[in-house]
Amino acid sequence: MKKTIKFINLRKATLTLSLALTSLAATAQGTVYDIISLSPNHTSLEAAINQEGLQSSLQDPAASLTVFAPDDAAFDALAAALGTDITGLLALPNLSDILLYHVLGVTVDAASVVNGSAVPTLNPSRTIKMTSTTGGTVFANQAEVTTADLPGSNGIVHVVNAVLLPVETVVDVAIDNGFTYLQAAISQEELLPALTDPLATLTVFAPDNAAFDSLAAALSTDINGLLALPNLSDILLYHVLGDTVDAAAVSNGAIVDPLSPSNTLKLTKTSMGTVFANQAEVTIPDLTVDNGIVHAINAVLLPYITVVDIAIDNGFTSLTAAVATAELLPALTNPLASLTVFAPDNAAFDNLAAALGTDIAGVLASPILSDILLYHVVGSTVLAANLMNGPVTMLNTEDVIVDLTSGVMINTSTVTGADNIADNGVVHVIDIVLLPLIAGIEEADVTMVSVAPNPTTSVLKINDFDKNDYKVMNIYGQTVLTGSTENGTVNVSELANGNYYIFLTNETGEFQAKFMKL
Repeated sequence: MKKTIKFINLRKATLTLSLALTSLAATAQGTVYDIISLSPNHTSLEAAINQEGLQSSLQDPAASLTVFAPDDAAFDALAAALGTDITGLLALPNLSDILLYHVLGVTVDAASVVNGSAVPTLNPSRTIKMTSTTGGTVFANQAEVTTADLPGSNGIVHVVNAVLLPVETVVDVAIDNGFTYLQAAISQEELLPALTDPLATLTVFAPDNAAFDSLAAALSTDINGLLALPNLSDILLYHVLGDTVDAAAVSNGAIVDPLSPSNTLKLTKTSMGTVFANQAEVTIPDLTVDNGIVHAINAVLLPYITVVDIAIDNGFTSLTAAVATAELLPALTNPLASLTVFAPDNAAFDNLAAALGTDIAGVLASPILSDILLYHVVGSTVLAANLMNGPVTMLNTEDVIVDLTSGVMINTSTVTGADNIADNGVVHVIDIVLLPLIAGIEEADVTMVSVAPNPTTSVLKINDFDKNDYKVMNIYGQTVLTGSTENGTVNVSELANGNYYIFLTNETGEFQAKFMKL
């Protein structure tokens, strides 16, 4: 019985000692301020706190705080970025606001961090954006938590490797303008640290919620389906430039490199001043923040290889310049389009310029350049094996004639490189620039008449013109045939295949018709 009593007393003494040691440990660890002041790696932070007289706030025993504590290396890095030293940092007029931006009024350990959350600080001007990665790393804005969960008697300290600055970032623009889908995507893909970096210089093309809804509908999914895309991070980085570019600085036809290495962005600035990034129109330009600029856009950009990329990658500089000049980049870079482009090479443009007695600049100055280019595009994807003899309607509403008799010919041009596959269609290389009839001739104010057959291989029949003078002009505006009709017919068998105008005159006036020779 005596031994039993001694055993019980021993357990009681051990419990008492344990409680005493716990109390002593709590006293030894002190407040969040004590944790910082006792650290050999936080001398700059301690000096800043002392200078701004914030010790008492951080020593308040009734407080419940979370402090993101930048180490000395973080202060040194900020000083170097600002071209100063620690003395210069301590002289910042908003130093107190900066320090309070590192403190939360509640205790949040690393395990409790919600990825993508925007948490208020003791500085009411700006929230901190939290990231908790799939690997368990925690970020406060751009700063990584290198040592987490140092407990104090009035809160918790997380050591971070960068100084937080209460500035407005490109992420704040997305939040403040209600771009909730973009915000969700950025958070999910753990891109908040990159986009909240206060010292970054960024341009973000920011799709609004309607843009995400439109993409989801086109892909037969919803926003959850978009957030599940395996290349979502790459898609988001495709919207970001590593430099600041306002709308006024956009150069029409510029090809720029985004943070995604998958593809370039093609910029358009129309004659009316509207800016496009690929197919997306900038609806709200120049939302300027401290780490860059945001342009709201009405479509999600996808880093797909388009028919424009095929032209660029194959060195078709004249065609690329023409497409940009005619402001057709938005149409041809649409990642969800289905197109067939018959793409003239540089030599084809040089030959056209020579035939017109000009140079490439003269060709690009044509008032109907857009119509010429659209005469090279079909609004569906047609591989070479699926081409058939006969007319094909192009996007300018006029027909070309496909001839498969010997190789593949489109009007008088030869396909020299078929089936260059893009994500939004296919490109077939041709050796002649195709010209619609209106390209070489300014249509006069005359009466149009019908001719048959059209297309024809040899003879045109023109009703009510039994014996009348005529003139045939080619697409370059050159007269290639003259004479008089015989019983209302004209023999065109000697003409090269292609598009033509025929002009007829009689005692009542002048008449005109378009026809195609095969």
